[in-house]
Amino acid sequence: MKLNPSFMGIALRSLLAIDLWASKRLGVCAGENSSWGSARPLMKVIEISGHGIPWLAGTLYGLCRSGSSAGREVLLNLLFGKRSYPVLKFRKTMAKKRVAIIGGGSSGLCTIKCCLDEGLEPVCFESSEDIGGLWRFKENPEEDRASIYKSVIINTSKEMMCFSDYPIPDNYPNYMPNFKIMEYFRQYAKHFDLLKYIRFRTKVCSATRRPDFASSGQWDVVVETDGKQESSIFDAIMVCSGHHTTAHMPLDTFPGIEKFQGRYFHSRDYKDPIEFTGKRVIVIGIGNSGGDLAVEISHTADQVFLSTRRGAWVLNRVSDKGYPGDVVLSTRFNLLLKQLLLPHIVNNWAENRLNERFNHSHYGLKPQHRFLSQHPTINDELPNRIISGKVQVKPNIKELTKTAAIFEDGSKEEDIDFIVFATGYSFSFPFLGNTLPVTNNQVPLYKFVFPPHLEKPTLAIIGLVQPLGAIMPISEMQARWASRVFKGLETIPSESEMLSDIMAKKTAMEKRYVRSPRHTIQVDYIEYMDELASEIGVKPNIRSLFLTNPKLAWEVLFGPCTPFQYRLQGPGKWAGAKKAILTQHDRIIKPLRTRPTDNSVGGGLMSFAFKMAGLAVAVFAIVFTFF
Repeated sequence: MKLNPSFMGIALRSLLAIDLWASKRLGVCAGENSSWGSARPLMKVIEISGHGIPWLAGTLYGLCRSGSSAGREVLLNLLFGKRSYPVLKFRKTMAKKRVAIIGGGSSGLCTIKCCLDEGLEPVCFESSEDIGGLWRFKENPEEDRASIYKSVIINTSKEMMCFSDYPIPDNYPNYMPNFKIMEYFRQYAKHFDLLKYIRFRTKVCSATRRPDFASSGQWDVVVETDGKQESSIFDAIMVCSGHHTTAHMPLDTFPGIEKFQGRYFHSRDYKDPIEFTGKRVIVIGIGNSGGDLAVEISHTADQVFLSTRRGAWVLNRVSDKGYPGDVVLSTRFNLLLKQLLLPHIVNNWAENRLNERFNHSHYGLKPQHRFLSQHPTINDELPNRIISGKVQVKPNIKELTKTAAIFEDGSKEEDIDFIVFATGYSFSFPFLGNTLPVTNNQVPLYKFVFPPHLEKPTLAIIGLVQPLGAIMPISEMQARWASRVFKGLETIPSESEMLSDIMAKKTAMEKRYVRSPRHTIQVDYIEYMDELASEIGVKPNIRSLFLTNPKLAWEVLFGPCTPFQYRLQGPGKWAGAKKAILTQHDRIIKPLRTRPTDNSVGGGLMSFAFKMAGLAVAVFAIVFTFF
């Protein structure tokens, strides 16, 4: 007997209206997590189809016509046995995994995009009313939120800090003030249509593992909006809350602070120098914030004292031939030299270069540690303020009185009006409860992203690093890797292997850096980017590039290691990456050349590399060996 396919379809559809008694058997056929309500009609097809060929025909018809993944699961269980069927592709895919993203700053924005790129469903919770995180200036500091002062300028250049598939406009300055950074973030969010995935004014109260976490990896996330709480289930969580929110003020290490009659506060509460006009001010700490505040306050204050325990090596934003410092230093060729040379040789070279600009010992800044042993301070104006006497460098404070400060060298400064603590930050994750405890700014994370102790790798911490370089591309790379792990496209090793890697990094960090709360999450830009890029197959293959595109390979090796290099190949490959790399010099120069001049003097970014052309054979040998 020959059945007309249309007739068979009509017959089967009609039979779907039969009594729902078959639904009781659904639990036997469906998997544990099936949405069996949606599969029920297909179950009826099976129930009424009988045995033998009619049964097989009914099952296959339902399989092909199913619009429900759960229904297909029922049918496959009947055909092959529960959970033993082969992998088949259907016209409709399973539901997208939902990912909760905590924080809508720079890390949160790129994380949303990375999730979308991998077909995940991101929901970003931002406690404030806008994007930008740390880089959004607000007149009044808010509790549990990062805060910056009005005049802050980033210390990484635009080519090094941009997201890897969206260059910063060529007319933007190389070192951008915070409002320009915000403009770029808004452009990025608009271009990739990210804002619709953000729930503003929504605070994450808690994120806890579900009872079946060991098998599902899912989380219960409780959020609060306008005083109302709600709970939702998410397949994964990406924490992008940053590490500049909780001020670290070690008041117990400053005897007499309780007697001091002047005003003291943390640098996060500083906004502008007006209130310091004619005052005598001590700034404690010589990191980037401490140096910046000492310089800015010195323009209005009567006198500024910059107090430091260890001193610092001070780098300039402007480097050789006027190029941005990170553009000159952060190259793969320089990395090769660093790997080939002994650390003390690298230290000697760097310290000699810095002392050529100004002698750190003469200026009271020379530290006891070597250049590679501390996160450097970047400041263009500090030596100018010191040489003019507006800033005096002092040792650590030994004791405070009502109006004076006594320093460890025995000197004393009277009539102090303000003390600004530029003493860094501490971080924690209170919404995670005991899932991820932090002790002394230390938290065990595999490659600074994944907690090793969880049964399922569905929690990722994004942006919790202190790089010798730009943070934005690093956060993006972490998010690219994590989103692929969530999708099941990449795997992470066993807990023991992860702990071994964590311990090795911790030991190396302790050996290299002076002991400090800020030196617990240090990474080197190129090395760390390459490490993560290797996990997902996007590390540039320089050997291959030299064989296929020598011009591009030359720029990748000798030019700045810009984020575009990680879009040349592999998942997330961007068609515009090659052009972005070959035109990065033009984007650096354009905002500087605001007046027509004779360009005959020459001396471009690549001139140093071309002068070393005689070493090309040796360099290529190194490249072929290491890459």
